[in-house]
Amino acid sequence: MSAAAEPMGSRAGTGAIASATCTTRVEWVDTDASGHHHNTAVIRWVEECEARMFRDLGLLEHVAQAPRVRLEVNFRAPLHFGQEITTELRLERLGERSMSFSFRVWGGVRDEEPGGAPPRPAADGLLVTACVPPGATVAAPWPEHLRRTLLAAGGTPPAP
Repeated sequence: MSAAAEPMGSRAGTGAIASATCTTRVEWVDTDASGHHHNTAVIRWVEECEARMFRDLGLLEHVAQAPRVRLEVNFRAPLHFGQEITTELRLERLGERSMSFSFRVWGGVRDEEPGGAPPRPAADGLLVTACVPPGATVAAPWPEHLRRTLLAAGGTPPAP
């Protein structure tokens, strides 16, 4: 999967703190007996994009301390084996102990359809993670260096 974490300064007015866009193809393992993507593939693509965003920002350690506490997915269209897809992830809210992301998964042109169709939204939704440091059993505040780095990526100065 290819990806690029981008500062949101280039997308001013969107309200997002940070974002990443990743592209890949639907693999055979992503499909089910109905011939299109399995619903669990969407969250895997979203999590891959999340990990890439934090890796690109030098915050990969965050991923191991951020369990999912809420997930909503709206399935809009099927995706098929070999189809190119794009996942867009946006950090919308950075709370004291949680983060909220929005995401969209777009299907591109199917390889077996010459001329194809324009990309279409296949899924979108919301992902919320909480900060639970190793060994802890309850949410804790995000580390200050993580907050500073994320806010700087979005061009937002840290609160005093």
